[in-house]
Amino acid sequence: MVSSQDGLSSLDAPAPAHWSQALRLLLTPGIGPQAARKLWQSFGSLAAVWVQPWDQLADKVGTQAATALQSEPVQWAKQCERTQQWLDQKRDGISHAVWTWDDADYPPGLLALHDAPLLVFARGQLHRPLGPALAVVGSRNPSHQGRENARAFAHSLSAGGYAVVSGMAMGIDAAAHLGAMQADTGGHCPTVAVVGTGLDQVYPRQHLGLSQDIAACGWVLSELPLGTQPLAHHFPQRNRLIAGLSQGVLVVEAALKSGSLITAQLALDQGKEVFAIPGSIHSALSRGCHALLRQGAKLVENTQDIVEEMPPVNSLVPPAWQVNSPAVLQDADAQAVWHSLGDEAQSLDVLVLRSGQPVVQVLAQLQRLQAHGCVAMTMAGSYQRIHRSQA
Repeated sequence: MVSSQDGLSSLDAPAPAHWSQALRLLLTPGIGPQAARKLWQSFGSLAAVWVQPWDQLADKVGTQAATALQSEPVQWAKQCERTQQWLDQKRDGISHAVWTWDDADYPPGLLALHDAPLLVFARGQLHRPLGPALAVVGSRNPSHQGRENARAFAHSLSAGGYAVVSGMAMGIDAAAHLGAMQADTGGHCPTVAVVGTGLDQVYPRQHLGLSQDIAACGWVLSELPLGTQPLAHHFPQRNRLIAGLSQGVLVVEAALKSGSLITAQLALDQGKEVFAIPGSIHSALSRGCHALLRQGAKLVENTQDIVEEMPPVNSLVPPAWQVNSPAVLQDADAQAVWHSLGDEAQSLDVLVLRSGQPVVQVLAQLQRLQAHGCVAMTMAGSYQRIHRSQA
């Protein structure tokens, strides 16, 4: 591994799998991970690739790629300089590293992929072990309950010794990272963010603080060179890494065309477990999960449903979904409105009718319940009950 602690003096230092040589291969037109692996295995090292005659290269990767391999990529020198400067940065105890296939720190789950990334850029507390991991993914625009489910499940799993892997997107991803970090005890890596940009970029920009928080206790990973901007095709591509790092994938909420279903399918293709939380038959955000359940995903109601299918860890996972009952629910009027909500979002008119209370009183109780995190208002202006876990 070449990292900010290694004091690399020259980009031309000879090494069989030096990151600069791997970066050259990555930047060569027509060379993807599979072609790179074929070249590496055929010639024994990356350094050996550049001294091969054209016909030997063409035999492995075709004529166009062979021609491209015989000249340096235009951006290679600048990318090497940029990467070395990034590696030399270490602030607030956050390390930077670049892992190649033969590095001891390269995650085994990624190495097992048929299209394993040639390089993995890593940032964070890289000395903290990953251990068994579960991906927690879902909608970028979840319901309030979906966001709370993601937070609570991630919190419980992280407290039990599992790493929570996600993509640092809005919605479910962010809630999962936050829940995992809330349970951080300073031991194993609590959460890993796999991003669709270079690690010197943050997307979405609103997650700059979240990215820094994750790096302060966990890992942030990317297969993309520094400076790479967020492009649409990067995100389905990075989903295979989320699945590869994990022993299973939990889909919290997802529409039928959600990118989360891509991650779930990739996990199935890799022989991993897929879990889904069921929801209302009236919610579009439940349809993706219900589709997975019809295809054989395991229905989960608590973290124990997940843990019994996952590799064991030394610590015990805390009991899942011990529902918290705030003091506000001890008040009879607030309790009447709470019970009137049921498990579906309801309009103010329905709550007035069900509770038998005047509009002014119902609104007052709703405000109290919202202040205690028991109720949330939906985009449509109705009210939804929020179940909160003690985890």
